[in-house]
Amino acid sequence: MRVVEVTAYGGPEVLRMARRPEPETADAPGRVRVRVKAAGVNQTDLKIRSGRFAAGLGDLAPPFVLGSDFAGTLMDPAPGMPVGTRVAGFVPWAEERTGAGTYAEIIQVEPAWLAPVPDEVDFTTAASVPLSSLTAQQAVDLLRLPSNSVVLVTGAGGVVGRFAVQHAAAAGHRVLAVANEGDEAELRVLGAEHTVRRGAPEDVITQLLAAAPERVDGVFDAALIGDPLLPVLKDDGVFVSASAERMPTPERGISVTAVRGTPDAARLKETLELVASRELVTRVADVMPLELAAEAHRRVEAGHRPGRLVLLV
Repeated sequence: MRVVEVTAYGGPEVLRMARRPEPETADAPGRVRVRVKAAGVNQTDLKIRSGRFAAGLGDLAPPFVLGSDFAGTLMDPAPGMPVGTRVAGFVPWAEERTGAGTYAEIIQVEPAWLAPVPDEVDFTTAASVPLSSLTAQQAVDLLRLPSNSVVLVTGAGGVVGRFAVQHAAAAGHRVLAVANEGDEAELRVLGAEHTVRRGAPEDVITQLLAAAPERVDGVFDAALIGDPLLPVLKDDGVFVSASAERMPTPERGISVTAVRGTPDAARLKETLELVASRELVTRVADVMPLELAAEAHRRVEAGHRPGRLVLLV
């Protein structure tokens, strides 16, 4: 089968097409095979490829296959899902540390990672959803705030941030957003009450305090701004970072934590059904063939277009 391997740590040029044997059911008892139709390109993929996370991967070293998000068809039956079922999910790549990612024609996964894909949702759309949506939803959970709380989402125009705005609004929160110029109208439709233009931290803070003079109850920092955001958060508020790499020092009783997206098949099923009914919005920026994975990484690093770039397998 075709895969894209990381041949060494470095830039996008280290990604190369390769051939590997197709996995057999007996290779991983309890797991099922999925014929991948589409795989999302995540920021984490770029960080792993560059070597930024090498120290945390233990003995795992190149060559390995990247990729977390996927959509495809079942090759083996899973509970409640026969062979041929259209499914989506994500591989917890960093936790698995096997180097068996989704930039491949066939993968082996835990059935508990899988959700059926509604007929109304195509594979490329489905592959744009799992990791980002679940991470955003789990970040909103970590806020543990009552309905009608004021929640700030940074990076609201990004893939995770857009989902966070929608999930926070669906949870009954009043959402403030920090995003690029031009995103305001769309974010209002997605549930943000007010949007502040991205810029220098001091300018952002001034705008946020003008919009919420009593300050906010919780922050989901998808843009990884960190410490500069603390002045807009109430005493005893909650700060959730999108990465443990960038967390502020707690003060004034503020709770600080980081979210790490974990598979949740039941929630993913609900999310894909909301995407099918257009009650939840995702965005696919580009679709490129697996053979152009290196170019896909270059485009993501360049911030080419908002939305998830998806590899067509």
